[in-house]
Amino acid sequence: MRYTSEDVGLLIKTTQYRHHRGLDASLAATGISLVQWSALREIERNPGASMHRLAELSFNSDQAFGTLTARLLRVGLIERFQGPGRVTHHRLTPRGTELLREGRKRVMKVLVLSFASLDEKERDMLGTLLAKLLT
Repeated sequence: MRYTSEDVGLLIKTTQYRHHRGLDASLAATGISLVQWSALREIERNPGASMHRLAELSFNSDQAFGTLTARLLRVGLIERFQGPGRVTHHRLTPRGTELLREGRKRVMKVLVLSFASLDEKERDMLGTLLAKLLT
């Protein structure tokens, strides 16, 4: 079968939508959403990153990420600390770290199931092709 660029774009978006719904449903049992879990993941992965950079990495606008971090602070999943000058950084609290770990298990189950119809070579090929698109 020949796929047009529109077909491929729609397949990528449909896969992403399916992942988002499945991940949100699985994470709901932990009391956090995919958006919140993604913010925790990026805060952990990128210590010292600016709010703007964390917003980009978690696919949020700066304003949305600011609102999100305020909520994560309120519920005790992250804390703020002063960096050099006027820079403010974030880090996970022990509770935030635990929710990130529990969420990661759930995320991996959803993703493994999602890609189960592909063998290792096909997953590698898909990853290579998607990475090529992003360069």
